[in-house]
Amino acid sequence: MISIKVPTVGESITEVTLLKWTKPEGAWVDRDEVIAELESEKATFEVNAEQAGTLHHKATEGDSILIGDILADIDETAAKPAGEAPKAEAAPATAAPTTSSATSSAPVTSVPNNVKATPVAAAIIADKKVDTNQIKASGFAGKITKVDVLDALNNPGKIQFAGQELFSRNVRPEKMSNLRKTISRRLVEAKNTTAMLTTFNEVDMTGIMQIRKQYKDKFKEAHGVNLGFMSFFTKA
Repeated sequence: MISIKVPTVGESITEVTLLKWTKPEGAWVDRDEVIAELESEKATFEVNAEQAGTLHHKATEGDSILIGDILADIDETAAKPAGEAPKAEAAPATAAPTTSSATSSAPVTSVPNNVKATPVAAAIIADKKVDTNQIKASGFAGKITKVDVLDALNNPGKIQFAGQELFSRNVRPEKMSNLRKTISRRLVEAKNTTAMLTTFNEVDMTGIMQIRKQYKDKFKEAHGVNLGFMSFFTKA
């Protein structure tokens, strides 16, 4: 029995997360075949089988594993299973004859009996499942027109759909990966250790500018560089 341990991936990394097994429990694996994917706080990497044999998991997907811990065992004494016999090709299914009829191709235009609507408007109402109570009719004798339906569709806050919801607001908790944990930790550290501000200081530079103008030529002749303002700032 050979134990596959979590390899060292960096000096500062002490644990990794098992993302997924690429080989199921009890499966035969060949040497150097990828058996799992691990994630550290810096990168994602693969783990290969050191020997051929039967794989036995020692951790489940999503677990945090310390560097050097046993990830899986490989039984190299197990016999490789015989290959499966090739499956007979299934005969192609005979396509059922298609029949076209006026009723199957015609759009559904069912609306409540007490609602008056033009044929086009009724077709849109049936197709989009629009609540007719939320449509303001502008046609003759209170009849709903195509424009009325389109106006209601363009203002979803004013209508209600009788069919399936357009989107879901379901929330599902999901475990943060090591990469996201590291990013979050570094952002908080930067916020706590970096001065997130800007300061403005107003200074009367008249005297310094006069001194610079008076001595800049002599300074350059003596030292070979221009006399800038940084020297005055440093002195101050």
